[in-house]
Amino acid sequence: MTKTHSLGHLHVLISGASVAGPALALDLLRYGARVTVVEKAPDLRAGGFAVDFRGHVHREVLTTMGIWDEIHARQTHMGRQTVVDADGRAVVDLPSEMMSGDVEIFRGELARIMYERTRDRAEYVFGDSIAALTETAEGVDVAFERSAPRRFDLVIGADGLHSNTRRLVFGDESRHLRFFDHYVAGFTVPNDLGLDRTGRVYSEPGRAVAIGNYDGDPDRAGALLVFRSGPLSYGHRDVAAQKRILAERFAGMGWRTPSVLKALEDADDLYFDAIAQVHVDRLAKGRVALLGDAGYGATMGGMGTGVAIVGAYVLAGELALAGGDHRAAFAAYEARIRRFARGCQKTSGNAGPFFAPPTERRIRSRNRMYRLLSSRPLAGFFRRLTEKAATDISLRAYPAA
Repeated sequence: MTKTHSLGHLHVLISGASVAGPALALDLLRYGARVTVVEKAPDLRAGGFAVDFRGHVHREVLTTMGIWDEIHARQTHMGRQTVVDADGRAVVDLPSEMMSGDVEIFRGELARIMYERTRDRAEYVFGDSIAALTETAEGVDVAFERSAPRRFDLVIGADGLHSNTRRLVFGDESRHLRFFDHYVAGFTVPNDLGLDRTGRVYSEPGRAVAIGNYDGDPDRAGALLVFRSGPLSYGHRDVAAQKRILAERFAGMGWRTPSVLKALEDADDLYFDAIAQVHVDRLAKGRVALLGDAGYGATMGGMGTGVAIVGAYVLAGELALAGGDHRAAFAAYEARIRRFARGCQKTSGNAGPFFAPPTERRIRSRNRMYRLLSSRPLAGFFRRLTEKAATDISLRAYPAA
């Protein structure tokens, strides 16, 4: 068995408490590291999109972390999603394995599981963020927006697609964000369709509306809107502007779109972003490294949550094997995770065109293809196809110190 070393001498600052941050905290605590997690939001963020895991690699990592059974206990049990026409008639059924993997859970629920297992052993600082980073021979001097300055041995940016840590250390996000000609939005709507852990998807050229019920609540559902567009200028925190964009882009669309736009007016949980990927030249610089979406993220369709969980497992394990030597550990982490992350990212490039094909002809072609892939003779092949990227890494054994 590979020998590991205690990380009790390391104090690691993790920026971000969504998924990647608490995952790394949980993994580092196994090796005795001191962990501080700083999160800009005032509290742990609830809700969010459902995220899924698939294949033996995800299962092995989650089992080692000790959270596989709890994820299953809180899973969505989401069933089939059905592509419909403007009258709501079924065109093609998409099997649950395609959209929901082996097990699916709300992002907020997953974060809560890991937070509850780490909050008594790690320090969480909510309502704050990193303002500046200065590396010295002894560590990293960190200035915060609100808290007093502190020194840490290492800093890990796990703060998402629009990572503040990445901006401070690796440069403006315009250098790293690759736009894929689509935008996505999500928010809560009334469950007027009476859905019970099922979903409906309606597409017109260049735009799509999906409505799904993931938790069995008879009154609520989630709406997903996707539309094709060139780059748009808007404030990431300007919700009113984002609602105006959606109202304009989806005006005149059929099926249930008018009622969805009506619900949008009063929605207080709107998520809006470009469909994009993060590409950086390297994942570490000095004592600072990037994890999850901050280093190799994709807005949707790239199995980003699974990649982040695996990335946290590898990063913590390599630090333990190297006895806390960040130079060796970061180099090994990047060497082991980069190809895997890139492979998973490739699956996200089709997310926009899948929901919102650019023409009626492309919509019909998509429907024919998925009708074929979801048929019984090809169901096993399709499952293996969706798992290929998620399992394309050989995990090292990282026994606890």
